[in-house]
Amino acid sequence: MIGWLSGRVVHQRADGTVVLDVNGVGYQVRVAALEVPPVGVATDLFVETVVRDDAITLYGFARLEERDLFTLLMATPGVGPSTALAALRTMTHDELISAIDDGDVRRLSSVPGIGTKTASRIVLELRGKVTGIADVAAPSSTPLSGAVSEALRTLGYSANEIHAALHDVTLPDDEGEALRVALARVRHS
Repeated sequence: MIGWLSGRVVHQRADGTVVLDVNGVGYQVRVAALEVPPVGVATDLFVETVVRDDAITLYGFARLEERDLFTLLMATPGVGPSTALAALRTMTHDELISAIDDGDVRRLSSVPGIGTKTASRIVLELRGKVTGIADVAAPSSTPLSGAVSEALRTLGYSANEIHAALHDVTLPDDEGEALRVALARVRHS
């Protein structure tokens, strides 16, 4: 599974799909952002790989917590990747979490593809679960802290544990050393 890509945008479509050149390999990624990175710009994306019988689709997110929210939304009956993507393109991460935790069915129903019934189901299934998807790293985080966050997540640590380990810490420039520091902090928190 692909978890993160770093490269330069070489093609952009009106539907929010980009082709990202990563060391000579072009990955087609559906980006969950209100503004898609323009052609020629280097970008980093956390990726969720969705495998279906007829396709393998990559969905890209600027922040790890956006990807986590996307995954939770897809776990809700009646919500597929297109609907989850539409939710993240319609509202910010924080607005979406707030709407779910507040039980704001009307606001969730404003997302294309989500009616009142699906919005009610999202609230029922996810209320209280999304508050754990806090900002794991600041939006201005370096790719290194994103890589460390992803490594900790892969090791089975929760978003709250990762947030506690990386909050107010300056990580060393060496990725291995940064991971050792984060692991030491997560084990002692």
